[in-house]
Amino acid sequence: MTEGPVIVQMIADKAPIKALAPARDSSERYKLLEWLNFLTSEVHKSFGPLFAPALNDEAKAFFKDRVMGKLKHIDSELAGRDYLMGKQFSVADGYLFTMLTWGDRMKFDLSAMPHLTAYKARVAARPKVQEALKKEGLAQAA
Repeated sequence: MTEGPVIVQMIADKAPIKALAPARDSSERYKLLEWLNFLTSEVHKSFGPLFAPALNDEAKAFFKDRVMGKLKHIDSELAGRDYLMGKQFSVADGYLFTMLTWGDRMKFDLSAMPHLTAYKARVAARPKVQEALKKEGLAQAA
């Protein structure tokens, strides 16, 4: 397996007791697939060029603006929700949180996105997220 959205679904399916993904063939599972596809094709894809040292500042500003536009969309979708899927944390939340930590290192200003900011803090406060960040030496990035 090499594609992130497939890998996280496989992880969720191998540990169903953790409830990291809705049941297969459920309408909620298709909503999860929709989120994973949006995150990989719109957000992650736009982040990629920001890591390219060969790109000039103008090009990076273009991609940063693209990411910020996608994050604004996510902010609006999070209104009234704890997580992307509603009340339940899912593998899509882990994926988005990872990209939000990239944004931290790139000095993204999310202050105009209150739902996303609250969401990020909520995910960061999860004990297993704190444990993973510490193990990876990233606890300060959250």
